Amino acid sequence: MKILVCITNVPDTTAKITFTDNDTKLNKAGVQLIIGPYDDYALARAVELKEQHGGSVTVLHVGGADADPQIRKALAIGADDAIRVNADPVDSYFTASQIAHVAGQNYDLILMGRESIDFNSGVVHGLVGEMLGIPSYSPVMKLEIEGTTATLAREIDGGKETLSASLPLVLGCQEPISEWKIPNMRGIMTARTKPLQVVEPVSVEEFTVPENYTLPAPKGACKMIPADQAETLIKLLRTEAKVI
Repeated sequence: MKILVCITNVPDTTAKITFTDNDTKLNKAGVQLIIGPYDDYALARAVELKEQHGGSVTVLHVGGADADPQIRKALAIGADDAIRVNADPVDSYFTASQIAHVAGQNYDLILMGRESIDFNSGVVHGLVGEMLGIPSYSPVMKLEIEGTTATLAREIDGGKETLSASLPLVLGCQEPISEWKIPNMRGIMTARTKPLQVVEPVSVEEFTVPENYTLPAPKGACKMIPADQAETLIKLLRTEAKVI
């Protein structure tokens, strides 16, 4: 079984975010970058499936050389080789186009996180599936493979759904599909010799251009109301917070 795992290179959730170029680009200076947490779940499950059924796991990333440490970490966790499309992932359509071009019809499973934690669009897996003409599902919380059939569970409005589908598939993953894996020393050493291929992007029509980014409004001051002043609390919730 051939599995392709698409990973993102995103700021750590505790990083302080600023912007450059008139607030049109993320300022990466001093920012700790990590593999997208949802992608970590996809990678962990891919490695488990390879161990169960044999085959190979290829990691794919669309981005610059600053992602190479994260790609090497994915190789240390258990991926066999990696491909980096040498282009800034300007939007979901561009990223999906690059993934679809690299993937072609060469993989039984294309796994990725349900969404990245920077832009949170949550649409790349669906776009890739449409471009390749194969089914896509998200968010997938459980995945088992038997022959050419996948049994998966995912969240839907109001509950969970269990279904079967024939490979190939594109899946957006989330916990608890697997547990994050930490690379051991042997994995770190062998990752240095595993192939990392850098390819140039295919030309894609640009549909979106960011005008600017802004930070969320700072948190307001907290007002403490004594427990015996319920009427004051209700009044403030109505007139200031406007939540009732």
